[in-house]
Order: sequence, then structure tokens, then C-alpha cells
Amino acid sequence: MIHYSRFTLANGLRVLIHEDASTPMAAVNILYNVGARDESPERTGFAHLFEHLMFGGSANAPDFDEPLQLAGGENNAFTNNDITNFYDILPTENLETALWLESDRMAALRFDEQVLDVQRKVVVEEFKETCLNEPYGDVWHHLADMAYKVHPYRWPTIGKVPRHVEEATIEEVKDFYHKFYRPNNAILTVCGKVQAEEVLTRVEKWFGDIPAGPVPPRRLPVEPPQRRLEQRINEGPVPADALYLAFHTPARTEPDFYAVDLLSDLLCNGASSRLYRRLLKEQQLFSYIDAYVTGSIDPGLLIVEGRPSSGVSLEAAEAAIWRELDQLKAELVPERELQKVKNKTESSLLFSELNVLNKAINLAYFELLGDPGLINREAALYRAVSREDIQRVARQVLSPENCSELYYKKTEA
Repeated sequence: MIHYSRFTLANGLRVLIHEDASTPMAAVNILYNVGARDESPERTGFAHLFEHLMFGGSANAPDFDEPLQLAGGENNAFTNNDITNFYDILPTENLETALWLESDRMAALRFDEQVLDVQRKVVVEEFKETCLNEPYGDVWHHLADMAYKVHPYRWPTIGKVPRHVEEATIEEVKDFYHKFYRPNNAILTVCGKVQAEEVLTRVEKWFGDIPAGPVPPRRLPVEPPQRRLEQRINEGPVPADALYLAFHTPARTEPDFYAVDLLSDLLCNGASSRLYRRLLKEQQLFSYIDAYVTGSIDPGLLIVEGRPSSGVSLEAAEAAIWRELDQLKAELVPERELQKVKNKTESSLLFSELNVLNKAINLAYFELLGDPGLINREAALYRAVSREDIQRVARQVLSPENCSELYYKKTEA
């Protein structure tokens, strides 16, 4: 059981503190409720750009990394469609260093053309490296564009095209910052060898006087149900032909999310999973195969992807996958098989919670979902999924009319 204290400062900053005497370290996590889904279609990639800009220095800390490293700490960040998340881990006695640094860039991020120019180039190079010059790097651009027609999940976190970041002005960047990087749009978690009352006093000291902002209400268009199979063929200089099937799934906060997550594991998570064991090991139709869910807050996707073995056509490979999907819809999964997947999932959750940083990140995320207590109940929610639930969601999700199909064909170039 992970015990935590929860507070809200006068400026709207939500604070969660978990006391963990088993480690000499403290983890500080700040989740900003802004991701790629909050961007303008004409300025995609801004949330990811800001992940980089937030390390460009602030009013009283021109270099973010050096003070943290001198305090024996390290830091990093990540962005996705839903959130932008920053974290620091350092010895508990130096906790105040992290609180000072995080509060300073929340209150007074440094904006100048030189910093923006440097980070623009870094982000554009990352786009080129991971999307344009890496085999299969643009897959998500294709899948998102096919699966989503109105919801902003239709572009990836990196952005639609490099030009959107290249053309970003200092005024647009400032506007994005003042809209979303406010205390009333953030969640701060502190986990480690700390005392909640003492931490709260320090949080008040460093964050309490940062003014709240008028965070714009999120009015995202609801993606309508997909009614027909979407198909696309893309060609490129990749090592081998590849196949991708993307199915719409329930939102992260819907009860059926847990059944769909287990469904993806039954398909392909480990050597005994169905697609891996039957199609890769036994029938040798694939050299690589996987299945996973995006887990996004709004309705997401279950992806099945694979690379057929030499001499196996994409059509034959896809037909083999559909045979396995149809079997899950036609027959109840054996209880022993489902229990094995549940045990694996529960073990992963338990091992994850041994890490103080994971606890800080997860507490912030569940608070964003509206219920930080989920950190203690998720294992039970997975355990409660029945064989009938698996069959029901398989019938709902794994249908051709709910699918976007991408063939990625190898060219000789």
C-alpha cells in the first residue's frame, strides 16, 4: 500500500507527498497538464519543443543541470499526446535544490531568440533522425492520420512536419508558456525519505507565490466511431516489409481499458503469448511481431505490428493474424492462460512501485486522471477482468471496420 498526503496550494498547485524510509533519495516530479493534443494543427510539436525549452535556463538559474548535478542529482523529462512531465532525483538532504529549480522555471522561464534558435534546431534534428532517417520512423504519422479524423491525436507528439517548429516565433512560445505552464495546471509529487509536513512547508516557500493563470478550457472534438477499414500502402528504404493494424480502444479512464490491456498481452507479451508462440515460433511466418495499447487518456489504439519472414507475403501474414484475432472473439480464453497474463501484469506493477521515481510519476498521473488512489487499486482492477470480459472487448475492438491497416513495403533504394 502506497500512503500519500494530498494538498492544494492557494494558487491551485496540487501537491502529493509519499514518505518512503527505504531509500536515501527523493524524487521530485512535476506534471504539466499539456500535451500534443493541446496544440494548434498549424503549430504541432510545441509541447515537445517546450520539453527542451524548459532546460534552457530561468531567471535565477541560467543553467538547470549544473546545480542539480552538484547536489548529487539527475533529471529528465518526457512528452506525449496528453502530458509533459519533468522529474529530478537526488539525495533527500538536497531536496530544496530541486524545488528551487523547478519553481524558478515555472515562475520565470528565460526567453530569448538564441535559446529558442538552439532548441528549435535540436527538435528539428530529432524529427529528422527519428522520423525521416530511421527505418519505419514515420509509421506513427501514417497510423495516426488514418485512425483519427478530428481528434488531435491525429498527429504524433514530435509534430506533423518540422516546419511547424522551425517557424515558431518567440511570441508564440511565450503565449504557449503562459497558457499552460501555470501552477493551477500542474501536479507536484515528492516521494522518498521525507516528512510530509516539512516538504509542504518547503513547497509553499518555493511555489506558493507563483501566480495562477487563466488556463484555457480543453474543448477537444470527440472522434466519431470508425465504420470502415482504412488501408494504406507506404514504400520506403526499410530492412523488410512490415504490417501494422491499429484498432480503436476505450479511454484510459474507462473500465474496459484493463480488459483491452490484458487482451494485448494475451496476443503478444512474452514467449508464450499467442502471436509470438504460434506465428513466429511455430509457423515461422514472422521474424518480429508485437501488440500493445497506447494507453492515452482519450480513446486510444491497440496496435498489432509485425515483419513477415522472408518469402511470406504481407497478405498471408495479415491473414494469419486475423485467424488468431477471430479465435479470441469466438472462444473463451482458457482461465490458466488469462491468469498467467494477470500474474505477469501484477508483478510488473509491484516491481514498478519499488522505484521511488516511478511512484512519483504514477501518483502525479493518477491525480491527473482524477483518482490518485488508483496507484493502490490497479492490480485489483486487472485481477477482476474475466474471460467473458476478454471475449466481449475482443468482439468490440478487433473488427475490420474498427481497423486501420498499413502495409510498409521495402524499396530497393
